Amino acid sequence: MATIIKRLTAEGKPYYTARIRLKGYPEQISTFPRITDAKKWVTVTEAAIKEGRHFKTTEAKKHTLGDLVDRYIKDVLPTKPKQAYAQRPQLERWKAEIGSYALADVTPALIVEVRDKLLTEPTPRGILRNPATVVRYMAALSHAFTIAVNEWQWLEDSPMRKVKKPKESKGRVRWLDDDERAKILAACKESSNAWLYPCVILALSSGMRQAELMGLKWQDVNLKDGFLILHETKNGDRRRVPLSGLALSLLQEHAKIRRLDTPLLFPSNSNPQNPIDLRKPWLNALKAAGIIDFHWHDLRHSTASYLAMNGASLAEIAEILGHKTLSMVKRYAHLSDGHVSSVIESMNAKIFGVV
Repeated sequence: MATIIKRLTAEGKPYYTARIRLKGYPEQISTFPRITDAKKWVTVTEAAIKEGRHFKTTEAKKHTLGDLVDRYIKDVLPTKPKQAYAQRPQLERWKAEIGSYALADVTPALIVEVRDKLLTEPTPRGILRNPATVVRYMAALSHAFTIAVNEWQWLEDSPMRKVKKPKESKGRVRWLDDDERAKILAACKESSNAWLYPCVILALSSGMRQAELMGLKWQDVNLKDGFLILHETKNGDRRRVPLSGLALSLLQEHAKIRRLDTPLLFPSNSNPQNPIDLRKPWLNALKAAGIIDFHWHDLRHSTASYLAMNGASLAEIAEILGHKTLSMVKRYAHLSDGHVSSVIESMNAKIFGVV
């Protein structure tokens, strides 16, 4: 509802105060020397509010979404080293799509267009992104908007609140069989990037997330006792990761040639304070090995699958992967059916005397 009230200055000149009250939105007030200007403002502002384009602060009109992404990458991502590796390209994709828009013009409908494009367009590898991946793209932008609202005062509200997340599947379980594992490891060994092979071995042997692996620092690695500590994980808890076998041997060799200008185990050549980007060598290795429909994160699924097939309980898998509940690891339950059957058989033998 809008009202326009006529008032007089001390000199007797008229001016008009326009006031807009819409349920669920802050009251908007503005003053004009002419009633035609007041009526125009009311019409435009009411429409903008209903479409999610209006924000009280003029900062939303001064800054573009590209400005928001640039500042977030510069000021916020360095405080989130574990997430920075994955979120930077996600945020840059949003900037490439709608970065030229003023924040006041970034509507839920505009974000939905990009969301649907991410869901339907093929990646450079020729496959479609799954809904869970697109949810992560949205989460990265959502947090940037939250910071802009709460700390920078660039926005009054986040347009992401009105955008529905795509429904995620029950959980992808894509893992490397013995033949595929041999092929991808051989391709990684032949890669022009010498660090690809040890990184893949570490991922397979430990189940670490890509961001956790890329953010590793030497101060958190104990090569003598064979373990490392992850201080920043997805669920917020510190996690101890055992190291053994080939993974430990490769890290011991890697430590002999560690760089002294960075604390990172796998720093970028161009900027040692940032982790190395293995996306291109990884894609090349997959192509050379002839492996399709496989992502880096599926190395983590492979670890969990191998654990399940080797008799690990769901609770043990959850602890190794760093899950607080068993819900995320139930997708691997069918792989340990043989182990479960042997447990049932053993229990029956003990209580009923049947072998």
